[in-house]
Amino acid sequence: MLRSLSLALLLIPALATGAAAPAPAPAAAMPAAAPAAPSAAATTAPIPPPPSVDARAYILVDYLSGRVLAQSHMDDRAEPASLTKLMTAYVVFKALEENRLKLTDMVTISEHAWKAEGSRTFVQVGTQIPVDILIKGMIVQSGNDATIALAERVGGTEAAFAQMMNEYAHRLGMKNSNFENSDGLPSPNHYTTAHDIEILSAAIIREFPQYYPLFSLKQFMWNNIRQDNRNGLLGKDPTVDGLKTGHTDSAGFCLATSANRNGMRLVSIVMGSPSIKAREDASAALLNYGYTFYETVRVKAAKETILKPRVYKSTGEYADLGVPVDVYATVARGQGGTLKTSTHIFNEPLIAPLAALKPVGEFSVSDATGQVVARAPLVPFAEVALGGLWTRMTDSIALWFH
Repeated sequence: MLRSLSLALLLIPALATGAAAPAPAPAAAMPAAAPAAPSAAATTAPIPPPPSVDARAYILVDYLSGRVLAQSHMDDRAEPASLTKLMTAYVVFKALEENRLKLTDMVTISEHAWKAEGSRTFVQVGTQIPVDILIKGMIVQSGNDATIALAERVGGTEAAFAQMMNEYAHRLGMKNSNFENSDGLPSPNHYTTAHDIEILSAAIIREFPQYYPLFSLKQFMWNNIRQDNRNGLLGKDPTVDGLKTGHTDSAGFCLATSANRNGMRLVSIVMGSPSIKAREDASAALLNYGYTFYETVRVKAAKETILKPRVYKSTGEYADLGVPVDVYATVARGQGGTLKTSTHIFNEPLIAPLAALKPVGEFSVSDATGQVVARAPLVPFAEVALGGLWTRMTDSIALWFH
């Protein structure tokens, strides 16, 4: 009623004077609509396809985010040749970590190790060599004799050691690998994939930072013999700090490479190249492609509170939720600022008790196109205990109205 009366009062002056409503402005006088701003995706420089490299299989991965930047036949079975020694090194490093082995332990060289075919560290049967030297001989010189000696020391026999290799490979998620020996000489059921070797390489970098510098040694001396690293990229690219070469007639030339440029680490695996130069050129081309067109951004720090939701029937009422590890995303270079984050709690409302670090939701990161480029579990940093009887009763009533 009041609204109608007000409207009538406003109309009286116009009706009394016969004033006409103002005419609309001519179309030409209307301001032109502003052009739509281009989306972030539209302004991103186009990323060309990966370079064509001379290899049967390859993969290029950002170490921190785990994003695959380039690949070809990455899950096809292939002979690993001496890339096998990365798996051997992993098992040996585990033995060192668990104090089942020491760098100063002396290892007696068996006839089986001494007679090893292929690359050699020139150890003599019956002599005793420190574990430290044998590891360098395996990694730097790719000595099959040193490798077998380590396998026998850790596993008792090389066959038993191969079983340990397969068990650790299974635990790491290397789904398409099987090892029959420690050195990588051809064997009917000895195989892996470029993808599995990348998983293994990343595990070595992540789990054994104290031993990883061994992979960047360009040479070492033993028994007055200088033994040189076969990875030529160590001398050509100062950002390359590993990992391992491999070659047999049937496997071709293989190279597992890792480089770190300004905190961005990439891992490339090349398998089945026709020559030493081809495997090095392929690895260098893949690394340059990754560093040219991509960047890695730390989106969220570990243990940083992201959400503080209500937890019903709990002693503390609220819980700090976040990610247990740093979250990284790899995006087109220059597009780190366009990343968006979101959270999702699996079952709401949250009800106590909640275990510390047990996922209750997910934290995700999307790029400018809306594609999810990283995910991490959303966890309580501390245990959320069940509250007292009165808290449980009142919160039960509150949940009726939630």
